Amino acid sequence: MNEIRKAARIGTKRPTNLTLPESLIQEARTLGINLSQAAEDGIARAVAKARDEQWIARNRAAMASYDAFVEKEGLLLEDLRTF
Repeated sequence: MNEIRKAARIGTKRPTNLTLPESLIQEARTLGINLSQAAEDGIARAVAKARDEQWIARNRAAMASYDAFVEKEGLLLEDLRTF
């Protein structure tokens, strides 16, 4: 989470309009939730998740290739493992 918050703090903040259900806004205010901070946290998590998914998609072939290699040849230096 710290990494996500750190990424969200990079750059200058600017006012942004969001359209949210009124009932959600009212409940958040009743609970003392800072709407700007909650929105920033949620967007930062969504950005981190999307970046992770893109990385996995870009590297899927390489991971499959490595998995096939390990399946066929075994782990490199497996003889030296102590567990």
